[in-house]
Amino acid sequence: MLRIVLFLVLIALAGAGAAWVADQPGDVVLTWGGFRASPSIPVFVLCLGIFAILIVLLWSIVTMIWRTPGRMRRRRHDKRHARGRHAITHGLLAIGHGDTALARRHAEAARRHAPNDPLALLLHAQSAQLDGNRDEAQRAFRAMAEREDTRLLGLRGLFIEAQRADDAVGAVMIAEEAIKLSPSSTWASHAVLGFRCARGDWSGALAILDSNLSAGLIDKQGYRRQRGVLLTARALELETMDRDVARESVMEAVKLAPTLVPAAVLAAKFESEAHQVRRAMKLVEAAWLANPHPDLADAYAHVKLGDAARQRLQRVETLAAKTPADKAGHVEGQLAIARAAIDATEFARAREVLAPYVNDPTQRVALLMAELERTEHGDGGRARAWTLRAVRARHDPAWTADGYVSNRWRPVSPVTGRLDAFQWQTPVASLPSDKGTTIESSAFEEAMLAAPPPKRVMAASEAPAEPAVIAPVPTPAPAPAAQDNAPPAAKEEPVVTPAEPVMPAPEAAESSPVAATPVFRTRADLGKPTQAPIPAVIPIVRAPDDPGIDDDGPSDEFTEQIGTPRDHATAQAGGWRGFWSRWGG
Repeated sequence: MLRIVLFLVLIALAGAGAAWVADQPGDVVLTWGGFRASPSIPVFVLCLGIFAILIVLLWSIVTMIWRTPGRMRRRRHDKRHARGRHAITHGLLAIGHGDTALARRHAEAARRHAPNDPLALLLHAQSAQLDGNRDEAQRAFRAMAEREDTRLLGLRGLFIEAQRADDAVGAVMIAEEAIKLSPSSTWASHAVLGFRCARGDWSGALAILDSNLSAGLIDKQGYRRQRGVLLTARALELETMDRDVARESVMEAVKLAPTLVPAAVLAAKFESEAHQVRRAMKLVEAAWLANPHPDLADAYAHVKLGDAARQRLQRVETLAAKTPADKAGHVEGQLAIARAAIDATEFARAREVLAPYVNDPTQRVALLMAELERTEHGDGGRARAWTLRAVRARHDPAWTADGYVSNRWRPVSPVTGRLDAFQWQTPVASLPSDKGTTIESSAFEEAMLAAPPPKRVMAASEAPAEPAVIAPVPTPAPAPAAQDNAPPAAKEEPVVTPAEPVMPAPEAAESSPVAATPVFRTRADLGKPTQAPIPAVIPIVRAPDDPGIDDDGPSDEFTEQIGTPRDHATAQAGGWRGFWSRWGG
């Protein structure tokens, strides 16, 4: 509305001015050489306006002709830039969906149309990486590193290429240069920190950590935790070389990260050696409440040097009582009690704490039960059955980081180089696929665990206290047609089990040439009613998971078998007696 009013006002002023000029009387005389003109004032004003318009038009034409080459150059540049941007955009999209040929074609177009565009260099480098041309990718990243605006991006690309080429020295040099250029670069500080930790340069790693705190890459709480981790790693490395520095480092670490298990264990060890028992116990208790761990229980048990095994058991029971029953670490306390009870020969106590876990045992539970059977009863068969069960049992918690399982704590992950990555948890690969799924034991394991402890097998000259039978491992059916030059099957060493011998019926003994040989029962037949004997020779071959013969059993396969009088009357003796009997001696 305002523009309309202004336009009308201007029209009115122009009309008023034209009317005023038209009303003016008089003439204007112009003389130029022999030319003389005397127009009126309105005609003169009109001619003057037309002349001004002609001058303006002429100036515009001259200016347009003068600027035409520049405009043509800018137009060509804009077209090239637009084509370059189009190629860069579609090339990055092609890289995104993995089209190597299309990405390479757009990269070439971008390099022709926009050679100085940083995105064109990035497209060229990424298309070379996608195509597997590392030399071309490195040249592109070097060109980016030489530019001021893309230097950090070029260093990042060169760092990645050095890692792919397993050039650790070159990678760390590039990362250190990037840190000098930009101290707040997250990837560079992470890489340099991981490399210095891998080399054991804990002082340099601590300096990088301080730089990260100054640059605002980590908060105060994370800084305290990571500094505690690095100090613990340095203390563990210097424990046997420089105990003073190790003690100073671990005592600072346990103040910064009191729940860090290795720091608490090492600090408790130093305090125990200094006879500061109460202080050492407090350090272990603080870490135990946050993260129950077997190393903490062991450190708590040995916090006072020279104590007897029963005193260590009482101390471990005190520590386990501090763990709430609803926590996942409750089982760690029970296993620690069982371990200490076995050492103190309190076998009943050990069985009591392990009883809730024997139906679905983990590997540590099964191994503790095997040790308990071997220590308490000297039962090698039941101990081997529990050991075999431990192989198939669920995994216990372990130090795990990024899918890597380690038997000891480490400050950084060997997979990603991440600091403080190891956590005490159950490995993901060992978790059951369905909730409530357990690993069932075989019938042989159940029979071995349910049977009473076997009696010791005595020599042939001693009177047998109880008949025994040799139960071999079940084997697959023999091959239908073996070649003459085929190697003979390996013999299986017998396993002595407390089962009654199964002898063939009298009818079979009279009709079969091998009737005098005892019929062996397989593992699957243990605990089942006796069936009719099989008058055939079954080859005995060791199964892959068979633990072998009893520790107390006969080691010579030619030793005479100890059985009932019927066995002695019908079975052929082994050893030199059997050899002599075959020759009629």
